[in-house]
Amino acid sequence: MFQRAIFPLSLLLGMVSAPYATTAEPWSTYRANPQRTANLDGKAGPERPQLLWAVPSKEHHVASPVPTRDSLLVSGIGAFNVSSVRAVPIQPKSANAPAGWVKSTPYLKLPTVSSPCLTNELIIFGDGMHQTSGAILHCLKADSALPLWQLPVPGELVHLEGSPTIVGNRVFIGGGAAGVLCVAIDKASIDGKEYDLPTLAQMQADRWKELQAKYEEDKKKDPDFAVPPSEDQLLKAVPKVVWQVGKGKWHVDAPVTVVGDKVLVASAFLDKEQVGERALFCLDAKTGQTLWRTPLVLNPWGGAAVDKDTVIVTGSSVGYYYSAINSAKGDIVALDLATGKQKWRKEIPKGGIVSCAALADGIAVTTATDGQVRAYGIANGDLKWRVPTKAPLFAPPAIAAGVVYVGDLRGVLSAYDLKTGTTKWEFDLGTAPGVMAPGMIYGGVVVQDGKLFVATCNLEGPLAQKPTVIVCIGSK
Repeated sequence: MFQRAIFPLSLLLGMVSAPYATTAEPWSTYRANPQRTANLDGKAGPERPQLLWAVPSKEHHVASPVPTRDSLLVSGIGAFNVSSVRAVPIQPKSANAPAGWVKSTPYLKLPTVSSPCLTNELIIFGDGMHQTSGAILHCLKADSALPLWQLPVPGELVHLEGSPTIVGNRVFIGGGAAGVLCVAIDKASIDGKEYDLPTLAQMQADRWKELQAKYEEDKKKDPDFAVPPSEDQLLKAVPKVVWQVGKGKWHVDAPVTVVGDKVLVASAFLDKEQVGERALFCLDAKTGQTLWRTPLVLNPWGGAAVDKDTVIVTGSSVGYYYSAINSAKGDIVALDLATGKQKWRKEIPKGGIVSCAALADGIAVTTATDGQVRAYGIANGDLKWRVPTKAPLFAPPAIAAGVVYVGDLRGVLSAYDLKTGTTKWEFDLGTAPGVMAPGMIYGGVVVQDGKLFVATCNLEGPLAQKPTVIVCIGSK
């Protein structure tokens, strides 16, 4: 789905700070929950938006950021498709403070557009993009970011673009042409011998100490030729794949949705390559067995959102390609969770919906490339309201405490009343003091502890090669 990634790599930190602490629980699935609201604590954002801090960047942030207790997890792509996953401190101690940690080359070998998912103990994310072959699922220790295991997933058109979902000791993720995988996360094997996570964490920590000790010894012998250790030199632990479905038949770029014992998998058909299957599949979470399959008219790039017994799937005739939005068409479809039977479908003739819908209070909110924010009744598909923005929309909406938040391809954030669509405020990243960085928003706004977090992406279009930014907005 994503085919371009260029421009410089470095992340230049400059913060305007306003300290606070978030009480968010871990985000174990894409956009925080099956409703895809990008909010867990039920707190709305600020009544009047004010910049708390901004991190200028030359990387491109395709994925949604993920807030943790003290950091914001952000993936990015820089020059030559060099990738990074960073923990940006939510409460910076001083201006120009460094990021908490960063994973990049040589540990990460492929571009990364996957939003991480996390528990209290683990951070898990995938890598790879459309133009790369094969991908790796990564697992880090949440408190130290120490790599624990990696799962290589080989094959042409295989990439782990969508966010994983953690349920218990399993993680579910789409793999492009690899279909969908269910992986056991609580154990991993080294040279055929299996270890539990606490043992594995200790082994990796010991290995890191050995590498550092050798480096210090080499510096004493010949400092000019001493090479610092790399996390790529850690033990190669591999988790067990519990099941894999759709390999070579489906093309799963969207985040999977797990509800109870069901896994909802949105598969696309690639017109150029003539591969894949355009449908939504419901699988048994334990076995991967198909419970039902519903064909779709348009590709479901954003995946499924679920509210009670209703599944909402959005579609678009184009992917995340700025140059193609003028020809885009879209739709929104409601299905019965138990059977996959269609309840209703609404067409959008002049706008594609490349992101997921967000569901709250009986309303499904969508954003489209025609620059329209639309709200539908989940029960019957009635259009509740429609609001035009001043630019096309790729990013999914967020909803918190009756307020909808969207970000457009001009770098403007807007807040709307969920029931009426009335505009509450706008915040322009391109003109706001302390930011002054127009940028396209792909990954969407996330809302936690009354704050908004967003990151921009200037891969193409009128802002190509312009600096990007990671921003926190709240009330001072």
